[in-house]
Amino acid sequence: MAALGLKVFSVLSNILTSAIEAVTGKDKDDDHSWQKPSPTDLRSPCPMVNALANHGYLPRDGKNVSLARLITGAKEGVNLAPDATLIVGVKALQASSTGNLLTFHLSDLNKHGVIEHDGSLSRNDDNSGDNHTFAPEIWATVAAHFTSDTISIETAAQARKDRLAAAPKANPKFHLDESGLRFSAIETSLYLRVFGEGIEGNARTDWVRTLFEHERLPFEEGFERSDKPLTVAELLALVKKVQDVSL
Repeated sequence: MAALGLKVFSVLSNILTSAIEAVTGKDKDDDHSWQKPSPTDLRSPCPMVNALANHGYLPRDGKNVSLARLITGAKEGVNLAPDATLIVGVKALQASSTGNLLTFHLSDLNKHGVIEHDGSLSRNDDNSGDNHTFAPEIWATVAAHFTSDTISIETAAQARKDRLAAAPKANPKFHLDESGLRFSAIETSLYLRVFGEGIEGNARTDWVRTLFEHERLPFEEGFERSDKPLTVAELLALVKKVQDVSL
């Protein structure tokens, strides 16, 4: 039943993409060079989403992002399949503050418990007052695990496990529910899949560091968008591997 539900979800998301691609052309940015966001541009707690905006695959100002633009932007930037993009997209619309239920600001993702959660790999916890700005001191504890040219599933899982163990010691109000745990595993699985070898992990370390530290897609370092769409099935397969290793 679970496999059938996943297949139906994938089919519906592909139909949705086909229907919306024709109407998003006028809203696209053909310049995909990396640009540092301005002080008035809005950003999220997710490095991948921010990188897509910094490259113009999403609105560079981070405002009034439609689900259509999110799906096509993720597809054009890293070939993330629509079904995988909807994991974030549906949540984003639920947190929308734009006044339009069909759009959201990237900063809406800062709302605690939407996709943002305590124990982030690169952000402070919510009670710090800033749960969305890159925190070098936190990321350093995670990146310290990445001592090889590539990051295996086992290494990524251990880095996540150690971060989740350290966070409650520094934050007496630490809280991570099942949804947060799931998104924690998804964020690790996402970088493994985008920058690695299918569902086998082995993400290139310099590419991963570029994403987190500069919110930039590592084209200059040799990264090329996958020819194969990165599906929700693959992402969830990696999530299971990460979770199994973390036990």
